[in-house]
Amino acid sequence: MESVFRGLTAAAFLHSWTRFDRHDDGFIDRKNLDEFLRQLMKTLKTCDVSEPQVQKVREMILSSCDVTGDGRLPMEQLAAAVLPEEENFLLLFRREAPLENSVEFMRIWRRYDADSSGYISAAELKSFLRDLFHQHNRQITTDRLEEYTDTMMKMFDKNQDGRLDLNDMARILALKENFLQKFEMQACSQEDRRRDFEKIFAHYDVSNTGALEGAEVDGFVKDMMELVKPSLTGTDLDKFRQALLGHCDLNGDGKIQKNELALCLGLKL
Repeated sequence: MESVFRGLTAAAFLHSWTRFDRHDDGFIDRKNLDEFLRQLMKTLKTCDVSEPQVQKVREMILSSCDVTGDGRLPMEQLAAAVLPEEENFLLLFRREAPLENSVEFMRIWRRYDADSSGYISAAELKSFLRDLFHQHNRQITTDRLEEYTDTMMKMFDKNQDGRLDLNDMARILALKENFLQKFEMQACSQEDRRRDFEKIFAHYDVSNTGALEGAEVDGFVKDMMELVKPSLTGTDLDKFRQALLGHCDLNGDGKIQKNELALCLGLKL
């Protein structure tokens, strides 16, 4: 397989991938695999793009990749099959350990939104990628870092405004679905509401202190507001965060105690 795709870069892979990931969720339909492979192979001048060769590569990939029940293949497995390790890494990092909790996501967001603009600029994304490589003990040249930054920005900046919003960055980090979607917000009984409240508070109270603070408040606000405003910016989040603190932080300590949040939600613990 390596001989077929020798010289293939992550940038070329991502450029082709965006055309076939119809649901923008990191999967490609099996029925589109042949055309996807043809597109990849055409980017390589030394690659034979004949039908027999496409079918040969297709069978090799299908033998090494897991196909979902609805006939789709995951990006990370396809990338692993066709890209050399140094190129493959950038594609795999976001799915090797998907973030379980919006609290960790918001910690990352606050760190790299260095100017507190509510967006991640290309320069801030570059800083994130540089740190990511260093954390994994990977060397990267300045030119390659520029290429990766440009590629990632083109792939995830959906409205093409040259910056990433919360939703864009969540896709890069493979943040799992909104935790609050698991619950019926209009639960009928007080008992059901209290039970759900305990689960929700425990999820965001990652420090296990009995109070939400810092990124814990951010994570809770992000998930709560996305239920009614799917396209949420960092500026929106800051406004909603201040409103929630103003309403629930009764003792003014900058935290939301468990009993304070319960009181705001009309619950008796």
